[in-house]
Amino acid sequence: MNRALSFHDLTLGYDRTPAVHRLDGEIAAGSLTAVVGPNGAGKSTLLKGVTGTLRPLGGRISYGPFTRRDVAYLPQQSDIDRSFPLTVADLVAMGLWRETGAFGRLRGAHRMRIAEAISAVGLTGFEARPIGSLSGGQMQRVLFARLLLQDAQLVLLDEPFSAIDARTMADLIGVVHRWHGEGRTVLAVSHDLDTVRAHFPQTLMLARELVAHGPTAQVLTAENRFRARQMCEACADPLHTCGRRAA
Repeated sequence: MNRALSFHDLTLGYDRTPAVHRLDGEIAAGSLTAVVGPNGAGKSTLLKGVTGTLRPLGGRISYGPFTRRDVAYLPQQSDIDRSFPLTVADLVAMGLWRETGAFGRLRGAHRMRIAEAISAVGLTGFEARPIGSLSGGQMQRVLFARLLLQDAQLVLLDEPFSAIDARTMADLIGVVHRWHGEGRTVLAVSHDLDTVRAHFPQTLMLARELVAHGPTAQVLTAENRFRARQMCEACADPLHTCGRRAA
C-alpha cells in the first residue's frame, strides 16, 4: 500500500495533557477517509498535528511521498475571524500564496484561476462581497475555493459540512469526490455519521486513542461507537489518568 501518512506511537496534546494518545496507523495515498468520534476525542487535534501547527508530545508523523507543503487545510469556521476586511476574491486568492508569496502581485493568469475557483463552488458574482456578510454556507464555499487553488495532494477538512444548507453540502461533497477521483488523499473530520456512511469509503474512529480504522461499514458499528463513548467519558473523569503525563 502506498502511504500518504503514517502515525508512529503518536501523542498530541496541550499543556502536557494528551488529546491523541499513542496512535499508530496509516492513511493510504488516494484514500477518502472520515475521522469520527465523540466530542473531545482528539479529531481536530489530529489534523493540527498533520499540518504541523501542533508538535507531537511523543512519537511522530511520516508523510509518505509528501511534505507539509503538499497539505491543504480547511479549519472549522469558528477558527476564522470574519470581521477582517477581506472580500471573497481576497480570501480565495490566499490559496495562491505558495506561488505568489504573502505580498506577491496577482497577474492575469492568477485572476483567471481565482475566477474559475469561485465559479467551481457556485459563487460567481460574489467576488467583491465582504466575507463578513456571507452566510455560513457561502463562507464554506469560499474556503473550498481557496483549497482548490492550493492544488494540494493531501487535503484536510475539519467539519466541512457543519451548519450548512443541503444544497451547499451536496455541492461541496461533489468537490470532495472530484479530489478523490483525481487521486488526492482526503482526510475529513465529521460528526454526521449518515454522511460518512454515504460518502467516505474509509473511517478512522478516535476516542483519544484509536478505536477502529478501516472500511466504514466495519468501523461504524454500534459496538465501536459505544466503546468510543466509554473511552471519552473515562478520560473526562478527573481521577482517570487517560495517558496524561505526570507533572
